[in-house]
Amino acid sequence: MSSLNVIRRGGAYKTRVIIHGVRKSYSTTVNSTVQTLDKIESFPENSTIFSLIQPTGNIHLGNYLGAIRGWKELSETESQGSKFIFGIADLHAITLPKEAHKLKQFRYEAIASILAGGLNPDKCIVFHQSAVPEHTELSWYLTCITSMGSLNRMTQWKSKAQQTDSSSIYEDSVLESTKAGLLCYPILQAADILIYRSTHVPVGDDQTQHLELTRGIANTFNHTYNTKFFPIPKTLLTPSKKILSLRNPGKKMSKSDPDQNSCVYVTDEPDVIAKKIRKATTDSIQGRIYYDPEERPGVSNLINVISGLTGVTVEQTVKDLEWVKDHKQFKDFVTELIVNEFKDSRELYNHLLTDLSHLDQICKEGGNKAREIASANITEVRKLIGMD
Repeated sequence: MSSLNVIRRGGAYKTRVIIHGVRKSYSTTVNSTVQTLDKIESFPENSTIFSLIQPTGNIHLGNYLGAIRGWKELSETESQGSKFIFGIADLHAITLPKEAHKLKQFRYEAIASILAGGLNPDKCIVFHQSAVPEHTELSWYLTCITSMGSLNRMTQWKSKAQQTDSSSIYEDSVLESTKAGLLCYPILQAADILIYRSTHVPVGDDQTQHLELTRGIANTFNHTYNTKFFPIPKTLLTPSKKILSLRNPGKKMSKSDPDQNSCVYVTDEPDVIAKKIRKATTDSIQGRIYYDPEERPGVSNLINVISGLTGVTVEQTVKDLEWVKDHKQFKDFVTELIVNEFKDSRELYNHLLTDLSHLDQICKEGGNKAREIASANITEVRKLIGMD
């Protein structure tokens, strides 16, 4: 029996209809403001589950575990009357401008990636954010009720503007070097969510601050216009821990890393995956494999990869790895898991990019469905604020 089968027999990897270890026998509902996907057993009737991913091209292992696989599994739930809306945040992508031909290519690659990751357009809406102009209309209405102070407290714009966490937009040097779109994009993100009256938003932990802002903006709108029109959306966190750089586990896995051996892509061939995992940073500690992000960051990162792919907790993963005798055996197992996980996705991704008209048609149909919902909601918003 192979080592792969040992893990499979003991955990969720043996079936693809398990959300990170929980079989889809949905009976209880999501009640808290923040919940992890592995705690969800059902959604209330007529829920709207919404999320977008930026078009940065082909997706990597971190994107896959942090978003795409969770979207797929959520969209396969059978919550009565619920809508699943997933897409590409191409308007957000231009907060840091790109060459036009690259953005267009990235948009196609991102759509191909989420479809190759298993999303079924018959079960969910798949679309480009820019195809629905109601996003930007609502964003302006929400901008007018959002304080500069709340935007200044957001941390991601500081990171993207290459500022420190203690930086303030009110400092002259920061003000001059920061584009307005970078500062204000959390409001557009709130509009993305609220235009569909979304009830649940699956995100990574780096977006929880923006979801808190969205809830605050929804409450402000409802209070300002004496309405309960916008639901207060719940945050759904992926249970997978953040996947870090293979070469430098002190930072997250990123496409922009100059060392491309640090990042495994869904489209990587098996020999490329094997090479990257062989070169992954581990340590000189011999003997059993154990989890300690401080003492063993590289090994712990690979344990997180296994845990994310199998749907088994980190603790159980470590127990399941008792058979591992050395780093080579450990890395060979990680390679086998990744190669098996991405085999079908890689083939489908490559096939999809040979037929761009097919991708265009999927996005057009998804965009029409999304706009039908958004149009009805923006009509009600206009009435509430006196713009009808």
